[in-house]
Amino acid sequence: MIHNPIRSNIAKIYLIQILRWSMLVIPTFVLFLQDNGLSMQQVLITQAVFSIVIVVMEIPSGYFADSIGRKTSIIIGCILGFFGYVVYSLSYGFAGFLVAETFLGISASFISGADSAMLYDTLAELEETDNYQKTEGRKIFFQSSAEGIASIAGGLLALISLRFPFYIQTGILALAIPLAFSLKEPKYQQPDPSEWNVTGMLKAIKFALNDHPQVKWLIIYSGLVAAATLNVVWFIQPYFKLVGLPLALFGIAWAILQFCAAIFALLAHRTEALLGRATSLISLILLSSAGYFFISYFQAFWALPFLLIFYFVRGINGPVLKDYINRLIPSEIRATVLSVQSLITRVIFSFLGPILGYLTDQYSLSFAFLIAGLIFLASGLISIMFLYKHKVLYEH
Repeated sequence: MIHNPIRSNIAKIYLIQILRWSMLVIPTFVLFLQDNGLSMQQVLITQAVFSIVIVVMEIPSGYFADSIGRKTSIIIGCILGFFGYVVYSLSYGFAGFLVAETFLGISASFISGADSAMLYDTLAELEETDNYQKTEGRKIFFQSSAEGIASIAGGLLALISLRFPFYIQTGILALAIPLAFSLKEPKYQQPDPSEWNVTGMLKAIKFALNDHPQVKWLIIYSGLVAAATLNVVWFIQPYFKLVGLPLALFGIAWAILQFCAAIFALLAHRTEALLGRATSLISLILLSSAGYFFISYFQAFWALPFLLIFYFVRGINGPVLKDYINRLIPSEIRATVLSVQSLITRVIFSFLGPILGYLTDQYSLSFAFLIAGLIFLASGLISIMFLYKHKVLYEH
């Protein structure tokens, strides 16, 4: 059997994700910002800025990846991610953190969509697209496992200094840059060079959000589910604190959540095969809403396992929904369409995150969770109605 060198992309993308998600800073990230004088509302504003930058850059960067190349897009993303943590390491206030989040937002937008598009088109060149759910699941498995391992180390490093993990994080991200340069561009149908402009990009967006109803509602629903699990991430540390978890255990608890997400992602293709398309899709938003209701009502140490609900949803959402979407879109706009999916997530988070932060500051964490659960349940049920209308819930 002749070995196709394009296959190395799969392992390299796994490694890049491991380095990007070895986030030593996450277990005590909110505490670090608060230690530098930020309120909970300002913490959520920094993340809203990150999301707004992605909203602005997501689709242009996705179209850049389709037009110029997925490899080039990933290289730019890795370099900007490195500089984002350099700025974080040297900043001591709100303004500096906003600059850092701007770099990180641009970085994320250049990698988002491009990595999954490269994976899918690599498998297409190898004639192995039936393995995409499994491959995407493994990617999430590796990145979640890396985050889990880094969480344990990060929690311990934070005992030395809340800033120290940022220094180590910067060095880790530097290693992703040469890996990105070593990727090989897979064969795919590029957009017509005469349309490498705003008009061509708008045509891709129109396909995603207007011309193809099934793609449109899969994107909206997937973005909504992803936003539900993304919003809760920024409230987990305050929840740990509220229920009395010792600081030294923050990293370990965070690691357990990431390891569980990794396992759920690895088994996503099996879960989907067992439950079927309709049950798999519908359960995602129902479970997310239930998770918010549980942690709103139960605020005790024994209630921590309820957080696993969100990580089950997180592990399943990416591999399954991206597989459904990828099967319906042409390769020349694959990264753009996947970027639209990410954009929907960020739009929802940019709007809802600061509101939930405000409700937490003014009322309580419990009240914020309750409102989040109601919002995601209502909007999720509406989306499910449209998925049913356009026969997305049917087996194919």
